[in-house]
This record gives sequence, C-alpha cells and structure tokens, in this order.
Amino acid sequence: MTEFTPLLSLLGGVLIGLSAVLLMLTDGRIAGISGIVGSLFPPYRDKALARSLAFILGLVFAPLVANSITDQPIQQSISSNIPPMIAAGLLVGFGSVWGSGCTSGHGVCGIARLSPRSFLATAIFLATGFVTVFIARHIVGA
Repeated sequence: MTEFTPLLSLLGGVLIGLSAVLLMLTDGRIAGISGIVGSLFPPYRDKALARSLAFILGLVFAPLVANSITDQPIQQSISSNIPPMIAAGLLVGFGSVWGSGCTSGHGVCGIARLSPRSFLATAIFLATGFVTVFIARHIVGA
C-alpha cells in the first residue's frame, strides 16, 4: 500500500513548478524531460548542455540528498521482467517523439500554458495508463 503524503506531495509539486518556471525564465525552454535529455546530444545550443546536464544530475542525486536529510531509505521497485521493460521504454520513447513532448513537457508546462495540444496529449497519457494498468492487473494478472 502506498503511504499518503499530502504535504510532501505539495512540496514536490511546488519544486517541480518552480524549476519549470525558472527554466522558462532563464532559457526560454519548456521543462520536458525528453527535450532536456535530447539537448545532451548534438547539435548543442549555447548553455543548453550545461543546464541539461545539471537538470539530469539533479534528478539522479535528489533522492540521495533527501535520504541524507531524512535518514529514511528511498523506496523504489522496478520490475525484473526485462522484455516488457524494454518494450515499455521503446513505446514511451516513440510516444514522446510522436507526441512532440513527454508527460512532463505536456502535463506540467503545456497545461500551465493552456495549450490545447497538451491537454489532449495529457488526456491520452492518462487514458493509456488507466487501460494498461487495468489490462495488466485484471486481465494478464501481473
């Protein structure tokens, strides 16, 4: 069972929103993870490489910092079933290219900018997630 943490969830949301606003103000870019990771590869934009690398390192090291502050282990579970994990990764990658953005770009920044395309993309992400969980849990039995 997942522990309900409204205050930590609110703080996390505020930090995500703040980082998205700061990236838009300082670089004029949307804080979508697929675009940020994509900017780590050529062709490079001025300052994009350093900012993108800092953003990715922040994602990697934030749990370690949280662990050192709270002295509580980070609880994470990842499936050991490799073929579906590979398929899921490829589908997510294809979807973010085909949808011109990822869940963070559309769901956080696009909806905040009232983008109709982002509202539609986010609705599709959510519907696909609901259907996938239903099939995995109630039909396949995973």
